[in-house]
Amino acid sequence: MNLPFLTADLPGTAGRLRVHDDDFIVDEEPAYAASGTGDHVFVRIEKRGLNTAQAVQAIARALRVRDRDIGVAGMKDRHAITRQWISLPPPITPDAVLGLALDDIKILEATRHGHKLRTGHVRANRFILRVRDVVADAEPRARAIVERLVQPPGAPNFYGEQRFGKYADNAERGRALLDRGVLRGNDRKMDRFFMSALQSELFNAWLVARMADGLFSRVLAGDVLHKVGGGMFTCEDAAVDEPRLVAGELHVTGPMFGAKMRQAAGVAGEREAAVLAAAGLDRDAFAKVAQIAEGTRRDATIAVKESAIRTLEDGSLEIAFALPAGAYATTVMREVMKSE
Repeated sequence: MNLPFLTADLPGTAGRLRVHDDDFIVDEEPAYAASGTGDHVFVRIEKRGLNTAQAVQAIARALRVRDRDIGVAGMKDRHAITRQWISLPPPITPDAVLGLALDDIKILEATRHGHKLRTGHVRANRFILRVRDVVADAEPRARAIVERLVQPPGAPNFYGEQRFGKYADNAERGRALLDRGVLRGNDRKMDRFFMSALQSELFNAWLVARMADGLFSRVLAGDVLHKVGGGMFTCEDAAVDEPRLVAGELHVTGPMFGAKMRQAAGVAGEREAAVLAAAGLDRDAFAKVAQIAEGTRRDATIAVKESAIRTLEDGSLEIAFALPAGAYATTVMREVMKSE
């Protein structure tokens, strides 16, 4: 799927991202601090050249616990240096964790907490990214693009290529599961992963259509809107809610289709139904796989914050910014670089 640029009128920096692991640094900010007491242990790790699952497996083997008993707030990529939080079950102690010596994993801190860390318990991710082989005037180009992206409503919240796999066929596998309507009992985790890729592809299609029709910064009657830091509600009067979108007080949400997804209404609902119809589906399509496709809403826009840009001595470009949990840094960098 060809994704549009919000900043198509501004030239990009070109260049190469993630040439080396330390070109892509991620620091996860937890949703809350560990309490210092309790049976579980919250651990901040730094990993290099490993994805989160591989790091969890290495720690589980070293401590002789089960992978599934280790809690993780967010999944992080392999080709990067990432600092993130995990939780370890009792009877593991902070001292036992701090004493570990593992290849490509550093234990930065460990403290007790009362419960296991859950998926999604992330406030934000901070990125420091290095782009090599950029054009000569890359810094002013990047500044012009980022200055626009930090303005409400923000950058398009597309799912990045990581979601769709090396061969871009994860969504196709999800569609095959949906068409078959029978889940593989021995690999439910992968079923859910492929189904999520299909849901993500449909969300991207919805957002592409929204941008193509000039509705990226608009509110439609029936849109499901998300208050920043709050809950969701259905728009009854676009003239009232659209200024709040432009002021950065709320986000329009798009569909992650599923059996329990909150439906948009009116014109907005018709547009979502049209996305399903274009894919040969309808609102009931996910009912037979409801166990792995509950459905939810996703913000259409990313609030890009704490941005900083500088040119390094070797001529490469360093860009730093913070994004909310679930947003892809590569989606922002795609706008900046204007190259895949």
